[in-house]
Amino acid sequence: MKIIKDITYDYFDACKLDLYLPKSNDFSLLVYFHGGGLEIGDKSFDINVYKYLISSGIAVAAANYRMYPDAKYPEFIEDAASAVNWVFRNIENYGHCNNIFIAGSSAGAYLSMMLCFDKKYLGKYGINPNDIAGYIFDAGQPATHFNILKERGLDTRRVIIDEAAPIYHIGENQIQSPMMILVAEHDIPNRLEQTYLLCSTLKIFGYDEKKLIFKLMKGYQHVEYTNAFDVNNNNVFAVMIRDFIRSIE
Repeated sequence: MKIIKDITYDYFDACKLDLYLPKSNDFSLLVYFHGGGLEIGDKSFDINVYKYLISSGIAVAAANYRMYPDAKYPEFIEDAASAVNWVFRNIENYGHCNNIFIAGSSAGAYLSMMLCFDKKYLGKYGINPNDIAGYIFDAGQPATHFNILKERGLDTRRVIIDEAAPIYHIGENQIQSPMMILVAEHDIPNRLEQTYLLCSTLKIFGYDEKKLIFKLMKGYQHVEYTNAFDVNNNNVFAVMIRDFIRSIE
């Protein structure tokens, strides 16, 4: 296992990523964005997840990005796209990468969904969303993120679907990459319902249901399972990520 900390992927101070490399020089890689409402959090948040994935032969690029109050929409999405671009352009310097996946929890899942459904962000770098081998959206907000509503001076409980909402862009391009979507049974109010809407909207636009894995995490609260362990002391969330990636490789 090799960990390279604080690689600069863009010229803003926040734009750094940590690269977690397995022993093998032949691997798939997960670009991962942390949660925290676009205002708190760090790339080290889910280190238990990264450690398990590395032990399974999967590399991880965990990226920080600009956040409130120092950033505004859409700067954090632009940073996420820039981090993915760095991986595409540089990962071969660290080994042979077979597939690149994108994932995130909560706010990180919002960023991941925007990269998936609004093709202009990755398109800036000549990357098509379908160049990504698979996406993992963990309890992300498919409607316009509540802190973007706050930036606009709006009630954060409102459900608004506009250009800042991932679900708004479904249908603009034909997404073919597999997806795994997770949400907790006792998630943030209205997050479960919005996640159901995301899944049904994908189906309405002809997304192949065989490529969609939906997991309702019963008994859990918002992203609580990302720090839960099974009877074998393995991180529950990491095991699901590993199985998803292995099913595609």
